[in-house]
Amino acid sequence: MTDSRFEVQDRPEESRYVLIDRGADGSAQDVIGEESYVDVDAAGETQRVLFHTGVSEDYAGQGLASVLVRAAVEDVIAAGYAIVPVCPYVAAWLPKHPEYADSVVKPAPAHFRAVQAVAIS
Repeated sequence: MTDSRFEVQDRPEESRYVLIDRGADGSAQDVIGEESYVDVDAAGETQRVLFHTGVSEDYAGQGLASVLVRAAVEDVIAAGYAIVPVCPYVAAWLPKHPEYADSVVKPAPAHFRAVQAVAIS
């Protein structure tokens, strides 16, 4: 996702999407938000567990968490993965966007264990 000021990038080496403020002139590269994830293989299907959404308090109230989550969800679907909403924000956001319902998998204990394993390492 890119517009004149904000851009969402997948950083697979960090297992997160980042929201970047490019500034008014487009030259900045400030990370102002993130959507953390872990991938789980379930019966031959990759499921991307979205477990943390955060946007800098300096940008609160601008709808940027929604911008970040939408871009992440669309990227997950484009990659052919299922979405597992463990993050409370994502879990609340998805029902408001039923167009993505066919790609959503209900969180299971294995998903929470995967998140916990990432948090411990």
